[in-house]
Amino acid sequence: MITLKKPDEIKKMKRAGRIVADVLILMSDLIKPGVDTLSLDEAAEDLIVRAGAKAAFKGYRQLGIQKPFPGSICVSINEEVVHGFPDRKRILQEGDIVSIDVGAVIDGYYGDAARTLPVGEITPSRQSLLDVTYKALHVGMEQAVPGKTIGDIGHAIETWVLGNGCGLVRDYAGHGIGRRLHEAPQVPNHGRPKNGLTLKSGMTFCIEPMVMSGAEQVRSLSDGWTVVTEDSSDAAHFEHSLLVTEDGAEILTPWE
Repeated sequence: MITLKKPDEIKKMKRAGRIVADVLILMSDLIKPGVDTLSLDEAAEDLIVRAGAKAAFKGYRQLGIQKPFPGSICVSINEEVVHGFPDRKRILQEGDIVSIDVGAVIDGYYGDAARTLPVGEITPSRQSLLDVTYKALHVGMEQAVPGKTIGDIGHAIETWVLGNGCGLVRDYAGHGIGRRLHEAPQVPNHGRPKNGLTLKSGMTFCIEPMVMSGAEQVRSLSDGWTVVTEDSSDAAHFEHSLLVTEDGAEILTPWE
């Protein structure tokens, strides 16, 4: 069921979103060559707990996967698309790109966002992938206004990504958010104009384009969680939690 959020609910979601944004800002300060990804996870969880919230991803269970997610953040490097595990043995290297996805819950409401960051100096091709994916997020957000549809959002993202010679992850999508981390509706990164649910003021959902530099096929690793590109090409991921207002999309996770 899709719910239109009331002012008191929006206030709580903004608080959760601010915590998520603060984590992603912190990550941009900490990410550098030589840092292990479990240290990033520990720093993120510490910030979330000190803010009075809980890490939404830690212990999260997904149907069909026996093991719950072990970290407070997803850390996905280079060809990893989403859901990478934090690990003391995973050391960031100069030239890597690393996607950080984080969720937090406070007062019963969730925030969720992601960004892909460079580790030191990266190649022009990797920078181009980050630029295309980041712009795809904003192209999608421009469609998040009353009267537009979910299909309008997906079509805008798909047109931008394919027009820039990149591949689009079609197996995963954005989602509604509020009292649960994942609510209706699904928000795919592809679609047809004027198709699907019509947007109304008060809706809250996440837009999260996942883009790769190569072909569009992906696969899951044996851990059941980590998703990688089939051809080992690079991937990037950007996400915001949004509120639809009469004036357009309001960002609830302002990490920029």
